[in-house]
Amino acid sequence: MSTLARFAGLIDRTNDIVGRWISWLTLFMVLVQFALVIMRYVFGVGSILVQESLIYAHGTLFMIAAGYTLLMDGHVRVDVFYRAAPPRRKAMVDLCGVLFLLLPVCILLWWTSFPYVIESWKVLEGSRETSGIPGVFLLKSVIPAFVVLIGLQGISLAIKALLVLTGQPPARPTTADDERSV
Repeated sequence: MSTLARFAGLIDRTNDIVGRWISWLTLFMVLVQFALVIMRYVFGVGSILVQESLIYAHGTLFMIAAGYTLLMDGHVRVDVFYRAAPPRRKAMVDLCGVLFLLLPVCILLWWTSFPYVIESWKVLEGSRETSGIPGVFLLKSVIPAFVVLIGLQGISLAIKALLVLTGQPPARPTTADDERSV
């Protein structure tokens, strides 16, 4: 296996591990939402801190799991032509999509969000609400993490597309389950 294929496998394993761990936020979100409903409608009590924790978890889950979703081919795509295309054409579409769409958007997001996140860290930005979570700067830090994870997964996708286009056997995503079965 080539060095590029091993690098793509490393990226795949990283996003797989991150995605599996971050998915536990789903259970947290369900439990918190259930608690909010009970607090509000049974006891007549509300909590801004608990409501904000749900918002933080929701945002973090979807931003951090984006690379994992790309790894698992779970992003929405209009695949009228893609689905029936031969592997080489799919590889060409994937490569062009990464090079001309995904990576430029990642670069733009990084370039525009990084100063925004740095400013938030400088003042340790907190919630506007008095009893809210004093960690808005942490939530904003999820944006560059998203860019890194989805960008790396895009690079992995491009590498695998290049391997197909050069006639090498297509590498399937390497996940944490594969590591355990060896």
